[in-house]
Parts: sequence; structure tokens; C-alpha cells
Amino acid sequence: MGVRNYLVEGVSGTGKTSVCRELNRRGYQAINGDIELAYQGDPETGEATDSAMHEHHIWDVDRVRDLVAERTEPVTFFCGGSRNFSKFIDLFDDVFVLDVDLDTLQQRLDQRPQDEWGSKPSERDLILRLHRTKNDIPRNGIVIDATRPVTDVVDEILRHSGLRVSSGDVE
Repeated sequence: MGVRNYLVEGVSGTGKTSVCRELNRRGYQAINGDIELAYQGDPETGEATDSAMHEHHIWDVDRVRDLVAERTEPVTFFCGGSRNFSKFIDLFDDVFVLDVDLDTLQQRLDQRPQDEWGSKPSERDLILRLHRTKNDIPRNGIVIDATRPVTDVVDEILRHSGLRVSSGDVE
């Protein structure tokens, strides 16, 4: 997709979907990986599974590779969480890890609709554990304070990417 490609990661509730929408609104190519690339599968083999476990929420590695290889856009942002990110993280120019404090995360989870992942007590407990341990996110990403308004969060991502901040135009 992009000549330059970036991954936007973080635990559930940190704002990956909101960042994706804002990037698209500004005219940037942004893919919501949780919708366009994700499926339930084995993180090691990629083999599809019927499991609805968080550990099996993975992205289609071949599809990610194909999209990165297209090079039709100046920049593309891949937003979302994947348990197999280690299989494709090397394809990205940079990785941004959205982070929020515990109170902000709990407030965001409280606002989730009942049918959205993270609204059930067991899912919420997992999210809070992952937030505390940071076990399920890339370790060498650029940490972005996502407690701020989404426009400010996107501005910071764009600055780190060397892109124009004040305009909706794509460079």
C-alpha cells in the first residue's frame, strides 16, 4: 500500500480504531487491521481455528506482506492488535504503541457497547492484565500518550512519521 508503512498497536481500549478513523478523515491511507486483516488462528502456524480466544486474534501475514508490497500510496498506517505481529513487524518503517493510564482505560472500557470485545468481565480482566504487563504489544515501538484527544494523538504520530500535521492533505 504505502512507500512507507507504519503499525499502530496497543492494548484494547487505547484508541487504535479512533486513530485509524482520524487518519482516514485526514486523507491518509489507514487500514483497520482488526476488520480487514484479522481472523481467529494459531499465532505460530496461521492455521484458522474456531477458537474465540484473544490469543488467536491474528492477522493474515500474507495479506499484510502483499499490501506493504503494493507501494501505491506514499504512506499507509496499519491500525489494530494482532497476536502474531512478530511475523510481520519487520515490514514497517516504525511502530507506534498507544498507551493510556489505568483510569482512562477503565473509563473507555466502561463506555463500550455490550457486544464489543472488552465489555465482558473476563475480557476486561485480560485487557487490564495486558495493560499492566505490556506482554501483548511490541516492545520497541514509539510509545504515544493516547490519553489526549485523538487529533493530538494523530498529530504526534504524523510528526514522528515526518508528515505534515496542520493540514488534511496527504504528502
